[in-house]
Amino acid sequence: MTPVAGHRRSTTLNGICPYFTMFPLAFPLNILDLHGQDGQRVLDPFCGRGTTNFASRLFGLESVGIDSSPVAAAIADAKLIRPSVGRIVQCANRILEEIVIPQDVPAGEFWTLAYHRDVLMTLCRLREGLLHNCRSDARKALRAIVMGALHGPRTKTLPSYFSNQCQRTYAPKPAYAVKYWRKHGLEPQPVDVLGLIARRATRYYGSPIPSVPSRVILGDSTRIATFRHLKRGAKFDWVITSPPYYGMRTYIPDQWLRAWFVGGPAWVDYSNDGQIQHSSPDEFAHQLRSVWDNVGSVCEPGAQLVL
Repeated sequence: MTPVAGHRRSTTLNGICPYFTMFPLAFPLNILDLHGQDGQRVLDPFCGRGTTNFASRLFGLESVGIDSSPVAAAIADAKLIRPSVGRIVQCANRILEEIVIPQDVPAGEFWTLAYHRDVLMTLCRLREGLLHNCRSDARKALRAIVMGALHGPRTKTLPSYFSNQCQRTYAPKPAYAVKYWRKHGLEPQPVDVLGLIARRATRYYGSPIPSVPSRVILGDSTRIATFRHLKRGAKFDWVITSPPYYGMRTYIPDQWLRAWFVGGPAWVDYSNDGQIQHSSPDEFAHQLRSVWDNVGSVCEPGAQLVL
Protein backbone atom coordinates (compact mmCIF):
# COMPACT_ATOMS: atom_id res chain seq x y z
CA MET A 1 0.00 0.00 0.00
CA THR A 2 1.28 3.49 -0.81
CA PRO A 3 1.65 5.93 2.09
CA VAL A 4 0.35 9.50 1.79
CA ALA A 5 2.75 11.25 -0.61
CA GLY A 6 6.15 11.56 0.99
CA HIS A 7 4.90 11.15 4.54
CA ARG A 8 5.94 7.60 5.33
CA ARG A 9 8.93 8.91 7.26
CA SER A 10 7.04 11.75 9.01
CA THR A 11 6.58 9.80 12.22
CA THR A 12 7.74 12.42 14.73
CA LEU A 13 4.20 13.29 15.83
CA ASN A 14 3.73 9.76 17.17
CA GLY A 15 6.16 10.63 19.98
CA ILE A 16 4.31 13.71 21.21
CA CYS A 17 3.67 12.08 24.59
CA PRO A 18 5.34 8.84 25.76
CA TYR A 19 3.05 6.24 27.23
CA PHE A 20 3.74 3.17 29.33
CA THR A 21 3.07 -0.23 27.61
CA MET A 22 2.80 1.39 24.17
CA PHE A 23 3.42 -0.88 21.16
CA PRO A 24 5.82 0.24 18.39
CA LEU A 25 4.55 2.17 15.38
CA ALA A 26 6.11 -0.48 13.12
CA PHE A 27 3.42 -2.96 14.24
CA PRO A 28 0.40 -1.28 12.54
CA LEU A 29 2.56 0.27 9.81
CA ASN A 30 3.80 -3.09 8.59
CA ILE A 31 0.33 -4.63 8.63
CA LEU A 32 -1.22 -1.81 6.61
CA ASP A 33 1.78 -1.62 4.28
CA LEU A 34 1.53 -5.31 3.39
CA HIS A 35 -2.20 -5.88 3.45
CA GLY A 36 -4.10 -2.57 3.57
CA GLN A 37 -6.06 -1.15 0.66
CA ASP A 38 -7.14 2.36 -0.22
CA GLY A 39 -10.54 3.32 1.16
CA GLN A 40 -10.50 0.86 4.05
CA ARG A 41 -11.38 1.92 7.61
CA VAL A 42 -9.47 0.99 10.76
CA LEU A 43 -10.68 0.55 14.34
CA ASP A 44 -8.72 0.27 17.59
CA PRO A 45 -10.98 -0.39 20.61
CA PHE A 46 -8.02 -0.04 23.02
CA CYS A 47 -6.28 2.79 21.23
CA GLY A 48 -4.05 4.01 24.08
CA ARG A 49 -1.95 6.87 22.77
CA GLY A 50 -3.27 6.36 19.24
CA THR A 51 -0.45 4.50 17.50
CA THR A 52 -2.82 2.54 15.25
CA ASN A 53 -4.73 5.69 14.39
CA PHE A 54 -1.54 7.55 13.54
CA ALA A 55 -0.34 4.69 11.32
CA SER A 56 -3.70 4.76 9.53
CA ARG A 57 -3.32 8.49 8.97
CA LEU A 58 0.08 7.97 7.35
CA PHE A 59 -1.65 5.74 4.77
CA GLY A 60 -4.61 8.08 4.32
CA LEU A 61 -7.03 5.63 5.94
CA GLU A 62 -9.95 6.75 8.08
CA SER A 63 -9.82 5.40 11.63
CA VAL A 64 -11.59 5.44 14.98
CA GLY A 65 -9.87 4.93 18.32
CA ILE A 66 -11.63 4.15 21.59
CA ASP A 67 -10.13 4.28 25.07
CA SER A 68 -11.52 4.64 28.59
CA SER A 69 -8.59 6.76 29.78
CA PRO A 70 -8.92 10.56 29.35
CA VAL A 71 -5.12 10.72 29.14
CA ALA A 72 -4.96 8.20 26.29
CA ALA A 73 -7.84 9.80 24.41
CA ALA A 74 -6.26 13.26 24.63
CA ILE A 75 -2.91 12.02 23.32
CA ALA A 76 -4.49 10.02 20.50
CA ASP A 77 -6.68 12.97 19.51
CA ALA A 78 -3.59 15.14 19.04
CA LYS A 79 -2.25 12.75 16.39
CA LEU A 80 -5.23 13.21 14.08
CA ILE A 81 -5.19 17.00 13.76
CA ARG A 82 -3.28 19.55 11.70
CA PRO A 83 -2.83 22.87 13.58
CA SER A 84 -0.08 25.33 12.71
CA VAL A 85 2.80 25.98 15.09
CA GLY A 86 1.81 29.65 15.25
CA ARG A 87 -1.76 28.84 16.30
CA ILE A 88 -0.56 26.53 19.07
CA VAL A 89 1.77 29.16 20.53
CA GLN A 90 -0.91 31.81 20.10
CA CYS A 91 -3.37 29.69 22.09
CA ALA A 92 -0.89 29.28 24.93
CA ASN A 93 -0.26 33.04 25.06
CA ARG A 94 -3.96 33.80 24.97
CA ILE A 95 -4.71 31.48 27.88
CA LEU A 96 -1.93 33.02 29.96
CA GLU A 97 -3.25 36.50 29.16
CA GLU A 98 -6.78 35.52 30.22
CA ILE A 99 -5.85 33.57 33.37
CA VAL A 100 -3.34 35.46 35.50
CA ILE A 101 -4.09 33.76 38.82
CA PRO A 102 -5.31 30.14 38.60
CA GLN A 103 -8.10 29.03 40.90
CA ASP A 104 -6.63 25.60 41.63
CA VAL A 105 -2.95 25.20 42.55
CA PRO A 106 -2.01 21.89 44.20
CA ALA A 107 0.04 22.15 47.37
CA GLY A 108 2.27 19.85 49.39
CA GLU A 109 5.85 18.63 49.48
CA PHE A 110 5.58 16.69 46.22
CA TRP A 111 4.38 19.69 44.23
CA THR A 112 6.95 21.99 45.83
CA LEU A 113 9.78 19.67 44.79
CA ALA A 114 8.34 18.54 41.46
CA TYR A 115 8.01 21.98 39.86
CA HIS A 116 9.52 25.41 40.28
CA ARG A 117 6.84 27.68 41.72
CA ASP A 118 6.63 29.86 38.59
CA VAL A 119 6.42 26.76 36.37
CA LEU A 120 3.65 25.23 38.47
CA MET A 121 1.64 28.45 38.36
CA THR A 122 1.98 28.62 34.58
CA LEU A 123 0.97 24.98 34.19
CA CYS A 124 -2.10 25.56 36.38
CA ARG A 125 -3.09 28.56 34.26
CA LEU A 126 -2.81 26.50 31.08
CA ARG A 127 -4.69 23.61 32.70
CA GLU A 128 -7.56 25.88 33.73
CA GLY A 129 -7.83 27.41 30.28
CA LEU A 130 -7.79 24.06 28.49
CA LEU A 131 -10.31 22.52 30.88
CA HIS A 132 -12.62 25.43 30.09
CA ASN A 133 -12.15 25.11 26.33
CA CYS A 134 -10.22 22.45 24.42
CA ARG A 135 -12.32 22.30 21.28
CA SER A 136 -9.97 23.67 18.62
CA ASP A 137 -7.19 21.68 17.01
CA ALA A 138 -4.61 24.14 18.33
CA ARG A 139 -5.82 23.68 21.90
CA LYS A 140 -5.89 19.90 21.57
CA ALA A 141 -2.30 20.01 20.33
CA LEU A 142 -1.28 22.35 23.15
CA ARG A 143 -2.82 19.99 25.70
CA ALA A 144 -0.87 17.01 24.36
CA ILE A 145 2.38 18.99 24.14
CA VAL A 146 2.13 20.03 27.80
CA MET A 147 1.21 16.48 28.85
CA GLY A 148 4.26 15.13 27.02
CA ALA A 149 6.53 17.59 28.83
CA LEU A 150 4.98 17.31 32.31
CA HIS A 151 7.64 14.96 33.63
CA GLY A 152 10.94 13.58 32.43
CA PRO A 153 14.70 13.60 32.95
CA ARG A 154 16.66 16.76 33.61
CA THR A 155 19.23 17.79 31.03
CA LYS A 156 22.46 19.76 31.26
CA THR A 157 21.40 21.93 28.34
CA LEU A 158 18.05 23.49 27.44
CA PRO A 159 15.28 21.83 29.52
CA SER A 160 13.11 19.31 27.70
CA TYR A 161 10.60 18.82 30.52
CA PHE A 162 8.92 21.00 33.13
CA SER A 163 9.64 18.78 36.14
CA ASN A 164 12.39 17.84 38.51
CA GLN A 165 14.17 14.55 37.66
CA CYS A 166 11.51 11.96 36.66
CA GLN A 167 10.72 9.10 34.36
CA ARG A 168 9.03 10.24 31.17
CA THR A 169 6.75 7.27 30.41
CA TYR A 170 4.96 7.18 33.76
CA ALA A 171 4.45 9.64 36.60
CA PRO A 172 6.45 9.30 39.84
CA LYS A 173 4.59 8.25 42.96
CA PRO A 174 4.75 11.17 45.41
CA ALA A 175 6.32 9.49 48.46
CA TYR A 176 9.07 7.80 46.46
CA ALA A 177 9.78 10.93 44.39
CA VAL A 178 10.10 13.18 47.43
CA LYS A 179 12.46 10.71 49.11
CA TYR A 180 14.57 10.47 45.94
CA TRP A 181 14.76 14.23 45.39
CA ARG A 182 15.67 14.86 49.05
CA LYS A 183 18.33 12.15 49.03
CA HIS A 184 20.03 13.54 45.92
CA GLY A 185 19.50 17.22 46.74
CA LEU A 186 17.49 17.83 43.58
CA GLU A 187 15.57 21.10 43.42
CA PRO A 188 13.12 22.02 40.64
CA GLN A 189 14.61 24.34 38.05
CA PRO A 190 12.99 27.37 36.40
CA VAL A 191 11.83 26.54 32.87
CA ASP A 192 10.71 28.82 30.06
CA VAL A 193 7.30 27.19 29.64
CA LEU A 194 6.31 29.06 26.48
CA GLY A 195 9.72 28.49 24.94
CA LEU A 196 9.52 24.75 25.58
CA ILE A 197 5.99 24.64 24.14
CA ALA A 198 7.14 26.48 21.00
CA ARG A 199 10.05 24.08 20.49
CA ARG A 200 7.83 21.04 20.89
CA ALA A 201 5.13 22.51 18.66
CA THR A 202 7.74 23.00 15.93
CA ARG A 203 9.05 19.47 16.39
CA TYR A 204 5.67 17.75 16.25
CA TYR A 205 3.61 20.02 14.00
CA GLY A 206 6.26 21.82 11.94
CA SER A 207 5.86 19.39 9.02
CA PRO A 208 2.09 18.78 8.87
CA ILE A 209 0.75 15.46 7.62
CA PRO A 210 -2.39 15.59 5.46
CA SER A 211 -5.51 15.17 7.56
CA VAL A 212 -7.78 12.14 7.27
CA PRO A 213 -11.38 12.08 8.60
CA SER A 214 -10.79 10.20 11.86
CA ARG A 215 -11.70 10.53 15.51
CA VAL A 216 -11.08 9.31 19.03
CA ILE A 217 -13.87 8.33 21.43
CA LEU A 218 -13.47 8.47 25.19
CA GLY A 219 -15.50 5.40 26.14
CA ASP A 220 -15.68 1.83 27.39
CA SER A 221 -15.32 -0.78 24.65
CA THR A 222 -17.06 -3.42 26.77
CA ARG A 223 -20.31 -1.42 26.43
CA ILE A 224 -22.34 -1.71 23.25
CA ALA A 225 -23.54 1.88 23.76
CA THR A 226 -20.02 3.06 22.90
CA PHE A 227 -20.41 1.53 19.41
CA ARG A 228 -24.05 2.28 18.64
CA HIS A 229 -23.52 5.58 16.84
CA LEU A 230 -20.73 4.01 14.75
CA LYS A 231 -23.21 1.58 13.18
CA ARG A 232 -24.78 4.39 11.20
CA GLY A 233 -21.59 5.02 9.22
CA ALA A 234 -19.37 2.89 7.01
CA LYS A 235 -18.09 -0.25 8.72
CA PHE A 236 -14.52 -1.22 9.50
CA ASP A 237 -12.19 -3.45 7.48
CA TRP A 238 -9.38 -3.67 10.05
CA VAL A 239 -9.22 -3.96 13.83
CA ILE A 240 -5.62 -3.50 14.97
CA THR A 241 -5.17 -3.33 18.72
CA SER A 242 -3.42 -4.45 21.88
CA PRO A 243 -5.82 -5.28 24.75
CA PRO A 244 -4.89 -4.53 28.38
CA TYR A 245 -2.48 -7.05 29.87
CA TYR A 246 -4.08 -9.37 32.38
CA GLY A 247 -3.06 -8.30 35.88
CA MET A 248 -2.04 -4.81 34.76
CA ARG A 249 -4.24 -2.56 36.90
CA THR A 250 -2.20 0.63 37.04
CA TYR A 251 -2.79 2.32 33.68
CA ILE A 252 -4.50 5.29 35.34
CA PRO A 253 -2.29 5.55 38.48
CA ASP A 254 0.84 5.35 36.32
CA GLN A 255 -0.40 8.41 34.39
CA TRP A 256 -1.76 10.33 37.37
CA LEU A 257 0.08 13.60 36.64
CA ARG A 258 -1.20 13.70 33.08
CA ALA A 259 -4.62 12.68 34.38
CA TRP A 260 -4.45 15.69 36.74
CA PHE A 261 -3.74 17.98 33.80
CA VAL A 262 -6.85 16.80 31.96
CA GLY A 263 -9.08 17.31 35.00
CA GLY A 264 -8.23 14.51 37.44
CA PRO A 265 -7.30 14.87 41.12
CA ALA A 266 -3.93 16.16 42.33
CA TRP A 267 -3.16 12.80 43.93
CA VAL A 268 -2.81 9.19 42.78
CA ASP A 269 -6.20 7.62 42.11
CA TYR A 270 -6.01 3.82 42.37
CA SER A 271 -9.61 3.14 41.35
CA ASN A 272 -10.32 1.06 38.21
CA ASP A 273 -13.62 2.57 37.11
CA GLY A 274 -14.37 2.01 33.43
CA GLN A 275 -11.57 -0.51 32.94
CA ILE A 276 -11.66 -4.23 32.23
CA GLN A 277 -11.85 -6.20 35.46
CA HIS A 278 -8.95 -8.42 36.54
CA SER A 279 -10.67 -10.30 39.36
CA SER A 280 -10.10 -13.64 37.59
CA PRO A 281 -8.97 -14.94 34.19
CA ASP A 282 -12.56 -15.98 33.45
CA GLU A 283 -13.96 -12.52 34.17
CA PHE A 284 -11.17 -10.91 32.17
CA ALA A 285 -11.88 -13.21 29.20
CA HIS A 286 -15.64 -12.59 29.51
CA GLN A 287 -15.16 -8.84 29.27
CA LEU A 288 -12.76 -9.16 26.33
CA ARG A 289 -15.32 -11.35 24.59
CA SER A 290 -17.89 -8.56 24.97
CA VAL A 291 -15.44 -6.17 23.29
CA TRP A 292 -14.99 -8.50 20.30
CA ASP A 293 -18.78 -8.94 20.04
CA ASN A 294 -19.20 -5.15 20.02
CA VAL A 295 -16.40 -4.72 17.50
CA GLY A 296 -17.93 -7.35 15.23
CA SER A 297 -21.17 -5.41 15.10
CA VAL A 298 -19.45 -2.49 13.36
CA CYS A 299 -17.17 -4.48 11.02
CA GLU A 300 -17.54 -5.52 7.41
CA PRO A 301 -17.91 -9.26 6.69
CA GLY A 302 -14.39 -10.68 6.44
CA ALA A 303 -12.80 -7.85 8.41
CA GLN A 304 -9.36 -8.64 9.83
CA LEU A 305 -8.63 -8.62 13.57
CA VAL A 306 -4.94 -8.27 14.47
CA LEU A 307 -3.73 -8.51 18.06
